[in-house]
Amino acid sequence: MDNAPIRIINATAPIRICDLGGWSDTWFAERGTVLNIGVYPYAEVQLFVKRSGAPGVREIVLNAENFGDRYAVPLPIEYEKHPLLEACLDIMELPNDLALEANLYSAAPPGGATGTSAAISVALLGALDLLTPGRMTPHEIAAMAQRVETEKLGLQCGIQDQLCSAYGGICFIDMYAYPNASVSQIALPNHIWWELERRLVLVYLGRSHASSEVHGKVIENFENDNADKSALEPLRRAARVGKDALYLGDFNAFGRAMSDNTDAQRALHPALVSAEADAVIELARKYGAGGWKVNGAGGEGGSVTILCGVENEQKRAFIKAIPELNPTFQVLPLYLSRFGLRQWETTPRE
Repeated sequence: MDNAPIRIINATAPIRICDLGGWSDTWFAERGTVLNIGVYPYAEVQLFVKRSGAPGVREIVLNAENFGDRYAVPLPIEYEKHPLLEACLDIMELPNDLALEANLYSAAPPGGATGTSAAISVALLGALDLLTPGRMTPHEIAAMAQRVETEKLGLQCGIQDQLCSAYGGICFIDMYAYPNASVSQIALPNHIWWELERRLVLVYLGRSHASSEVHGKVIENFENDNADKSALEPLRRAARVGKDALYLGDFNAFGRAMSDNTDAQRALHPALVSAEADAVIELARKYGAGGWKVNGAGGEGGSVTILCGVENEQKRAFIKAIPELNPTFQVLPLYLSRFGLRQWETTPRE
């Protein structure tokens, strides 16, 4: 693996914020409606394809740059060090005489409840797809990334994160029968797109999202055949209202849809909106924000998306006040991603 690469493959995929309708994209919901927004910072994957050291022998090195882990993946692949990455390698039918190093990086903090794991999976599968016969569509790659989590790793996982990373932009997802869904990208005039981007602020709550116990309790309430699933309808409605509001450029209505969705999350279980998230929401309200959405499923840690008001000065004052509220909180820079999964090759240096 010391020889120079003969191919260099790149792939990027956006993370996701402001997922109106989340929780309804799950197996127990059966049908769902989600509106979410793909944003920078991207997940980045770079594959260095090299000549194999031995004919017919596959050699794979993973470099999980965020964690400082670079290691040779044992064959057959076992899910030990970074199960998600290893499962992505395992699900692809890669050539046996392959020698490659996969470098993975994301500027978004892990556990930020912004779909970073899904973005990494989509980017890695997208890069690996260029090594195999035939080509998968972005929708097929999203479906495979979701199967990695549910089938290979046995995790609870909805479908919206992978679809947002694959498609990018603002996605309206109609899950008509889990896990099958149609995706419509919301095409907005530039002035609405720019105004939305100007108003959005992403606040990381200082620690990785960790609420599996709370999530388990919520899921338990919906698992029975005769379970009352009416609490999911306000989430679906928030997605539909949010979509209509964006088409109209009605930011007041969009902000209300965000806040209504957060209230609906709280109704599923009070712990899904943490004390830290509530503190950020109250601060945002003080500075004239029009809406707030606890990202992802909610719970301890993670992040909150804020829709600021008309005045840039108030937005800047809010951002300045965040570390005074809690020094571990961070405002993460973002801009809206018009593209989803991107795959291309770089010519190696001679």
